[in-house]
Amino acid sequence: MRWLRWRTLAALVLGAWALWTLEAARGGVEIDEMRVGPTPVTIWGVENTGPAVVMAHGFAGSRQMMQGYGLVLAQAGYRVYAFDFLGHGRHPQPMSGDVTAVDGTTRLLVNQTLEVIDAARTNEGDIALVGHSMATDVLVRAAREAEGVGPLVLLATFSGAITAEAPDDVLMITGAWEPRLQGFAADAVAEAATGVRREAMVAPAVEHVAILHSRAGRQATLDWLDTYYGRDAKVPVPQTGWALIGVLAAITMLFAPVLQLFPARKVSATALSWRRFAGVVCAPMLVTPVLAAPVETQVLPVLVADYLALHLLIYGVIQLAVLWFTGARPGAFSVTGGVLVLIWTVGLFGFALDRYGANFWPVPERWGIIAALALGAVPFMLADAWSVHGAGPARRVVARIGFLVSLAIAVAVDFEGLFFLLLIAPVIVLFFLSFGWIGRVAARRFGAIGPGVGLGLALAWALGVSFPLFSAG
Repeated sequence: MRWLRWRTLAALVLGAWALWTLEAARGGVEIDEMRVGPTPVTIWGVENTGPAVVMAHGFAGSRQMMQGYGLVLAQAGYRVYAFDFLGHGRHPQPMSGDVTAVDGTTRLLVNQTLEVIDAARTNEGDIALVGHSMATDVLVRAAREAEGVGPLVLLATFSGAITAEAPDDVLMITGAWEPRLQGFAADAVAEAATGVRREAMVAPAVEHVAILHSRAGRQATLDWLDTYYGRDAKVPVPQTGWALIGVLAAITMLFAPVLQLFPARKVSATALSWRRFAGVVCAPMLVTPVLAAPVETQVLPVLVADYLALHLLIYGVIQLAVLWFTGARPGAFSVTGGVLVLIWTVGLFGFALDRYGANFWPVPERWGIIAALALGAVPFMLADAWSVHGAGPARRVVARIGFLVSLAIAVAVDFEGLFFLLLIAPVIVLFFLSFGWIGRVAARRFGAIGPGVGLGLALAWALGVSFPLFSAG
């Protein structure tokens, strides 16, 4: 009990520091919303007279993911317009076209960006563009077509549209843990024509996602724009990356003391031998890709979501059957345990993530996708919670690796069709690190079944809001 009190105190201190840091980054910034056609746009600014900056996120991203850069620029007097690409965040319309062709999906995203650039013009000055990953290629192409575009800042840059002459004012920032993209940026600088202002920078100790909160990267972005516009802003660059991790970690840690407010149930866990546990993991791991491969899954308007729902369903059903065959029994269902898990993950954790890190609230067009994913996610998480109930760290790791291996086998069987499953793997790993811990704590107090169902609904929600809507039509 003493350890729980100290951990609670540590979580409260961590959460207080993280919230103070994140809210201070928003201090004094006016946050407005607008729409450019169907495109949702967030405007960050402290005044209406500063230069305009249009900011675009990467694949499977959202406006919220760009606020680390956007809020710093807003504090410095810029007026920042961040928008959701088609199919991303809270944009209601899916992406479409051929994702492999420049005149397909890319063309549609360029057209969308040009519309936002036009809407962001409030004076005669040049508009700056800042983008991450997928958006770097889109912004380079948009800059070549739009009038009055000034400096570009490209994070994790890759684009076949960069030439020796264009763009002629660009800073490329690459994470220290992305050597391939570092080489691309260095080549783009080396091949620049005489008189072209171009620079490549390596942001220390970050990779493809963490670059969005790099203090060095954000300071360099501000300096680059200030040089172009003849400004000299002196604003602090807060440590929002660690603060975001801190507030989410604090929310996770505080779940255990909150559970003490609810009466515990008598919980028993059936201990499986390693031999039986290996069967519980290996049977669905090997059989699921074989059973799912021949099934046609092109129903839902989200990349590979329908296949993932099927994979989760088959995996979960097989694992539940094997668990029952071994003689393990799940115990009684606790509504309280499931509801608490769902409130803490989707409600509290989701609110903080949506405010400070990435979109977590679905537009109406995503409700059907979440429901379809739940058909697979609930039995999958129910089986997972049951299989590792009362188990040590080694068995929990083995169980989760088994599922990731099954996804890897599926991708190997149909790489072209299921490539985007590789992007889902990190989301699932993060899910188990945070939500999985919450479910394990709840299972100790209420049994595995209620929390398992709650985690299944939370997984369906997290996947349903994360990946882009896409229509082949």
